[in-house]
Amino acid sequence: MKPQLDWSAYENAGMGDAYADIPKTGGDYAKAVAVCINSMVCLRPIDRGVMCPSFRVHQDAAYTPGGRSRLIKKLLNGEISAEEQATLDRAMDACVACKGCKRECDTNLDIATIRTEYLAQRYRQQAVGLRQRLFAQLPALLRHSVLMRPAIKAANALPALTRRLGLNPDHPLPLPQPSPRLEPRHDQPGTPLLLWVDSFTAHFAPDTARAALRVLEAGGYRVYLLDEEHCGGRSAYSQGLVGLAREQAAALLEQLHPHVEAGHPIIGLEPSTLLMLRDELLTLGLGEAAHAVAAQALLFEEFLAREIAAGRLELPLQARPGAAPVLVHGHCHQKAVGAMKSVRKVLKLIPALEFDFIEASCCGGAGSFSFEAENAEDSRAMAELALLPALAARPDAELLANGFSCREQVARLGGPRGLHLADLLARHLA
Repeated sequence: MKPQLDWSAYENAGMGDAYADIPKTGGDYAKAVAVCINSMVCLRPIDRGVMCPSFRVHQDAAYTPGGRSRLIKKLLNGEISAEEQATLDRAMDACVACKGCKRECDTNLDIATIRTEYLAQRYRQQAVGLRQRLFAQLPALLRHSVLMRPAIKAANALPALTRRLGLNPDHPLPLPQPSPRLEPRHDQPGTPLLLWVDSFTAHFAPDTARAALRVLEAGGYRVYLLDEEHCGGRSAYSQGLVGLAREQAAALLEQLHPHVEAGHPIIGLEPSTLLMLRDELLTLGLGEAAHAVAAQALLFEEFLAREIAAGRLELPLQARPGAAPVLVHGHCHQKAVGAMKSVRKVLKLIPALEFDFIEASCCGGAGSFSFEAENAEDSRAMAELALLPALAARPDAELLANGFSCREQVARLGGPRGLHLADLLARHLA
């Protein structure tokens, strides 16, 4: 096989390790798969952390990160049976790319990125489906929100079309909103930074973008925005369309270049899109420009926590009489990089705020996952493991969840609407 992603970071992985069992084909991709040493940590009963949502609901070893790794090794060695191939296909389709294994596995096995390569190889053998293409192109389509709203309404109202596209009939597609008109005050003397309003925030959570701008300016920062809207390739990457993801990421890098050169921190609001700049972007073969961006990219909460630690953040926050307690659900990618510590540090700034963190794995939203008919049952089951029961036990509490998919998933399953950390902070500004 000819890998579609850059796996050179694994060039020396498994060297001298008697348990690595590196497959004969696949080059550095095979080495990435072979970092699994069969420690079986992913098979143990788990009630904390993220890993592994699909194993938690299936209780089948093939759905663990290690189980997937062992089957891919067989595939690369040409030793896989037809039955095992079918199992592997289903297990890879059931992966929510949560990044839990990269953080919690003994050897940091990165099944999420391995899955993208797996899908890319699949599409060298078979045509890409219409649903996959639509999800991959969604950021570009959202720029035409005036046309997309009636189109999505029509799709949601036509069961035959839903079935034709392979969509979950119980999960209507969310309606996009016009991109927000943000007008930052560049006359502020404070530290300059770039607020990257990605396509999903712009069209599905524009109020969050407004809130983030308000909070950052209240903190004394000089906020810049990109002249054009970009997604960075997250959707295409998740669908396995590596070429399209590379094009979209390259376009974003070009827009980010002046801010990188100026040393501006790059602040993002949606965990999966911002954190792609620090992780998946480096697998697209885009050179030093990608590494420079990765070094300056921070989640909204990470940036604020860093400023708190440096003694530079002074936000005029106040208590709100009668404010509801807050339950915090972390996006899987936030948890994978340890960003929930930053959320906790920022929440402590709000006077008299009562908050607690929910101990749960993936909500089951996971980008397009909950919209896919074949994953509908898994999606609901993931939410029902711990997240929904925790919310049901505290009907008086608000939900804080920085991931749009998390908020949307909980709301459609009967839970609270949810809000982003930026929304909560803006609400408490004096």
